[in-house]
Amino acid sequence: MELTGKLLIAMPGMGDPRFEKSVVFICAHSEDGAMGLIINKPTPDLKMDDLLEQLRIPTGEGSKGINVYFGGPVEHGRGFVLHSGDYRAREATLVVDDRFAMTATQEVLEAIARGTGPRASMLMLGYAGWGPGQLEREIMYNGWLVADASPELVFNPDNGGKWEAALAALGVDPVSLSAAAGRA
Repeated sequence: MELTGKLLIAMPGMGDPRFEKSVVFICAHSEDGAMGLIINKPTPDLKMDDLLEQLRIPTGEGSKGINVYFGGPVEHGRGFVLHSGDYRAREATLVVDDRFAMTATQEVLEAIARGTGPRASMLMLGYAGWGPGQLEREIMYNGWLVADASPELVFNPDNGGKWEAALAALGVDPVSLSAAAGRA
């Protein structure tokens, strides 16, 4: 099962409140584990300009009013930018596919602030991580649904509607979901 570039949609009754109604974009997946970013949980009191100020990066028109997201419970002091595939940092950009990439350097923040960064981007603090086989087990035990990712859904500013939109892309009505797992 290859999950790189896919979306994970949290099922009701997952058991971990940090992931309740989460939509997670999987940046990397291999036999060594998986790394993803929650794309629908903006932090309530932190904007990109606040973070840039702390890092002493000049703010600009490109950074005004941009949300900072809770990317996941691992290394929540570390920043990641999930962005469109049109941007590559000189140093380290993880290319997911031709539509998505992830950069975790100050260079991308400076580019966004100047207005020369990626066409679409989301700034996250922290990430979601899984050890070898862990994510596959969580999927097998109905913790997650897997869906294709589209830039329209991932970068949509309607964070409150992303979980329902991701389910709708699979043809699933949230009302029909059950917190109980079963096997046929």
